[in-house]
Amino acid sequence: MKITLLGCGRWGSFIAWYLDKIGHDVTIWGLSDAPQFIEIRDTRKNNMLEFRESIKVTDDLAEAVKSAEVMIISISSQALRSFLQSLIKLDLKGKKLVLCMKGIEVGTGKRLTQIVEEYIDGSETPVAVWVGPGHPQDFSNGIPNCMVVDSRHEELKSFLIANFSSELIRFYVGQDLIGSEIGAAAKNTIGIAAGMLDGLNLSSLKGALMSRGTREIARLIKAMGGNELSAYGLCHLGDYEATLFSKYSHNRCFGETLVKGEKYTLLAEGVDTTKALVLLGKKYNVDLPICNTVNDVIEGRLTAKEGLSGLFLRSIKSEFYE
Repeated sequence: MKITLLGCGRWGSFIAWYLDKIGHDVTIWGLSDAPQFIEIRDTRKNNMLEFRESIKVTDDLAEAVKSAEVMIISISSQALRSFLQSLIKLDLKGKKLVLCMKGIEVGTGKRLTQIVEEYIDGSETPVAVWVGPGHPQDFSNGIPNCMVVDSRHEELKSFLIANFSSELIRFYVGQDLIGSEIGAAAKNTIGIAAGMLDGLNLSSLKGALMSRGTREIARLIKAMGGNELSAYGLCHLGDYEATLFSKYSHNRCFGETLVKGEKYTLLAEGVDTTKALVLLGKKYNVDLPICNTVNDVIEGRLTAKEGLSGLFLRSIKSEFYE
């Protein structure tokens, strides 16, 4: 199958490597002046992977899209809307679109598939999301994991899972697109909180954070019309190990460096997601104490010590049953 990766960051480049490895015809597209793209184009490798000659590399978006049966977008979630404005100038009919990215749009609180459907007719170009736990660094070392494909289009889910599965990644069929998207995005906010605990030498409180974080996001998913049990699946709770504990987690690292007063230079999607979650909490009248606290710390209204101390003084009954 001909697959084009639109984006060449750590996830996009890994997916290209993975899909090539399991036998697909893969093209990587990136911006001509992006350092990550230049490195892959000129050296056929990055800091994680080496790319076989069978993988095509191009900065020509029209060329990359024209040849693709499946397009996988893996870019910053906040850049999706502007990217779609370029993508829709091309003929997308009959192609399949997969979002391998996690986030919620700042300012609108929209899920990423909602943004896509503002620009692209789903009956002609159906869209799915690919979410769940794992880091490219672990996958590239042969460490397997389970992930989720979800969509409003049942045939698309079945098609993607049949063609993308291997011994390295086992895919589950998502049954709740709202829950899959919100859960996947929100775990990054919980990851920032976990990093703050690490920075304060309070890592022992991650168990409490995990319990309360899952329940908090479950309430939001339910209020938005999804299945609250999705928060306990691979899209959210199932991704906590990779997000709250791993040295590769950008969001955990961001939280830790923020507490220590250090600068973090890599992309932490949870920063913008947290702002969007606060907006959604107000819109749907859902109490989101962890999200609100993380946002207050990021924006400087609270210190991490003040915010996290306040969180863990809440009553057990309020935490689990309201």
